[in-house]
Amino acid sequence: MAQQIAASFAVYFVIWWITLFAVLPFGLRTQAEDKNVVLGTVESAPTKFRAGRVIFFTTLVSALIYGAWYIASHYFGLSIDSIPKIVPSFDK
Repeated sequence: MAQQIAASFAVYFVIWWITLFAVLPFGLRTQAEDKNVVLGTVESAPTKFRAGRVIFFTTLVSALIYGAWYIASHYFGLSIDSIPKIVPSFDK
């Protein structure tokens, strides 16, 4: 039982980490867009980084993805073996 919980947490963490990089640029305002470039920084640096908002939306989106994965794997029995093979088999 503990191993299943650890594996589920590991899958959720990987989904959360990948989703973080997908959610990170949403709503970002750069210093160049606000015409307020701070000396010593690049123009593409964010004006105001909202970490709480990014973490909230990352958690929300990754929970939806994890829920879809859980339903597909536990209720419908889908797994990696369910994906069709593209490479032909040359077995004799």
